[in-house]
Amino acid sequence: MRFRLEFYQQFQALRYVVEEINRSPDLLPNITLGFYVYDSCSVLKSELQGTLWMLTGLTQEIPNYRCRDSPLAAIIGHSKSTFSILMAHILGLYKFPQISYYSTSSLLSDRTQFSAFFRTVPSDVFQSKGLGQLVLHFKWTWVGLIASDDDYGYEALQVIKEEIVKSGACIAYTIYISTNQKNQDMPKFVKLISKSTANVIIAFSVDVFLIPLLDEMLEQKVTGKTFVASDAWSISTPLTTVKYSTILSGAIGFTFHSSKIQGFQEYLNSLNPINPPGTDWSKMLWEETFNCTFSDHTNLSDILNNEDNICTGKENLEHIHNSYNDVSSLRASYNIYTAVHMIATALDDLSHCQGLTGPFTGGKCSDIRNIQPWEVLYYIKKVRVKMSNQREVYFDKDGNPPAVYDIVNWQPGSDGTLKQVKLGSYDTLNSTGNVFSLNTSLIWWGTVNQETPLSVCSQSCPVGFKKVMEKEEPVCCFQCVPCSQGEISNQTDSIDCWKCPWDMWPSGARDRCISKPVEFLSYVEPLGITLAATSVFSSLVPISIFYLFIHYKSTPIVRANNYSVSCILLVSLSFCFLCALAFIGYPQPEKCLLRQAAFGLVFTLCVSCILAKTVIVVFAFMATKPGSSLKKWTTPRVPYMIITICTFVQFLLCVIWLSASPPFPQYNIEAKPGIIVVECNENSQFAFWCMLGYLGFLASVSFTVAFLARRLPDNFNEAKLITFSMLAFLSVWVYFIPASLSAQGMYTVAMEIFAVLTSSWALVVCMFLPKCFIILFRPNMNSRENIMSKSTDTKQL
Repeated sequence: MRFRLEFYQQFQALRYVVEEINRSPDLLPNITLGFYVYDSCSVLKSELQGTLWMLTGLTQEIPNYRCRDSPLAAIIGHSKSTFSILMAHILGLYKFPQISYYSTSSLLSDRTQFSAFFRTVPSDVFQSKGLGQLVLHFKWTWVGLIASDDDYGYEALQVIKEEIVKSGACIAYTIYISTNQKNQDMPKFVKLISKSTANVIIAFSVDVFLIPLLDEMLEQKVTGKTFVASDAWSISTPLTTVKYSTILSGAIGFTFHSSKIQGFQEYLNSLNPINPPGTDWSKMLWEETFNCTFSDHTNLSDILNNEDNICTGKENLEHIHNSYNDVSSLRASYNIYTAVHMIATALDDLSHCQGLTGPFTGGKCSDIRNIQPWEVLYYIKKVRVKMSNQREVYFDKDGNPPAVYDIVNWQPGSDGTLKQVKLGSYDTLNSTGNVFSLNTSLIWWGTVNQETPLSVCSQSCPVGFKKVMEKEEPVCCFQCVPCSQGEISNQTDSIDCWKCPWDMWPSGARDRCISKPVEFLSYVEPLGITLAATSVFSSLVPISIFYLFIHYKSTPIVRANNYSVSCILLVSLSFCFLCALAFIGYPQPEKCLLRQAAFGLVFTLCVSCILAKTVIVVFAFMATKPGSSLKKWTTPRVPYMIITICTFVQFLLCVIWLSASPPFPQYNIEAKPGIIVVECNENSQFAFWCMLGYLGFLASVSFTVAFLARRLPDNFNEAKLITFSMLAFLSVWVYFIPASLSAQGMYTVAMEIFAVLTSSWALVVCMFLPKCFIILFRPNMNSRENIMSKSTDTKQL
């Protein structure tokens, strides 16, 4: 019965606005508006008959014929889109203005078919776009769609799909609820809703089609879903019962914009049911409201005694509150009120036309008392009316008014039922540019902590990650993958990562680039300090031995092992230790240019001295044989010649290297990710390994000769010492090669320094430690007699 009461309120709104305009001295003065009302009873055939009846003015429908005393300016209706389409096809043929107050189908915006159709309610296109934007406003990117299996559902979903997809959101599923068959598919639909990760459902349907779906959700105990309602059910009364509160609490949706009509409630309550226009309807209202009955045969005593609950017509509507006199949220009634004002204003504009300035052929104006439909149509297209709520209403090129909707939220009441609370509005003409005006503090969500529901296919990717789409899945379904090494992303849901500049590196969260630390073996590093101290201390050892040899230079053990060459060897060993310092500290261009060359030359001098000592030992013993031709090679100049030639070859190699491809400092960003290693680039690896290879060749020759001479008789024969020293020397540098290749950054330099120090210590220990021991702790062995006795023993053998 609620709908009947609402319909009668709409009829009363028509009466009220017509009377209001007729009383107005400013709008259509001296002209009285009238109206006809026809009830089609929601039957298409009756609607067709009523349309033709209004056009002809006769009880019999006669096409292309009109018989009316007063001209018919426009027709208001129908509320249903299907009926409005039927009417518009007919009225459009005659250019007869038609204004609907509740038909929302987007088909009616087609001006090629419905050139005379207008409406005071927005098209479904605006609602669909608005709901799509509402979904995105709350960052719901993964939603389900439910619609009735009719034109209303198909048209709405087509628009909202485009709006959602255009914004980057995705649709989890689409369900069409049948309107004319049994609900055998409901269990399958609800199971799909339950399994889906989409927690937000947009529903385009009238409430009667939704009820079977909601009942099945209750049956399967499906909760935790938030509904977004279209205007067809966003203010539905049957769905506000306690039964559906667990499912629909927290729902949010659009409904037609509501407003108030000043003085309208008093007008509704002043109704006299005995003899108003539409007497039958008023009596039905009265009987329903007061639970009484009108009787044509009621006598006076029955009325006075109110026997059999007889309606007297004296009952007071002010004490009753129902959908008839509820004016708190006028929607359809206000749309009718607006439609009549639009027509009246158009007629008023028409009546103010002055001769020769009119819009029609020859500057003609219309006669207000003999108007033609197409003349009114012209003015309705251009009419603009500022309503009492200060909103300006007009029709765009498609006959639609400026779109504005109320946004309502379904909240639980104290009695367990649901109530619809207005949160704000969606206004396409908002002067601030923000179409949404929402009071978020009023929103009630059906979640545990009253937090905005989350409806996404994949969780948002934080900074430092990028989205990687999953194969054959919507764009909203993705994986979050950390940015690759050296890349960052500084925004959520980034689809790509960006490389940092060469001298920068991602932070721990990979959300920004920070300067890379610079690494080199410095004197402030513990490792650098240790190696530098070791180098300096070690260089003092050969110097100390050198001073020891000077002090004992006249002793047999010093004289027997080529005193001068030993001194050169000790000095060069001291420089070998000190050359390690060239590898410590910031790699300056001068350091890079000279350090490897200095290392190669100093070590070549050392090995050349050892080679000279080895060769002299062999020549000395070989020359003792009778008739030997090697006596001429035992002169003091031979070792110096060997040292000079071997060192000069290495000198030439270094000069060629430094001239053709000189080393230089460089920033190495590849060796250690996130660190700039400042190092010396040898420029020519071939030249470097040639220098090192030549040094190894000399050491190998010395080792071979010494090994062959190890059994020569002599208490102070150095061949054995040289054999062990060269073996240690070669072992160190053989192990250095793989170790240096596996080391990174400053540890590569540290490995070379370690090899320099270790190999130098090997020469010092193996060559000079035994001699120092004899000089200091076994002086009895440092005598000519000991040498001569050994020589005599050798001769006896």
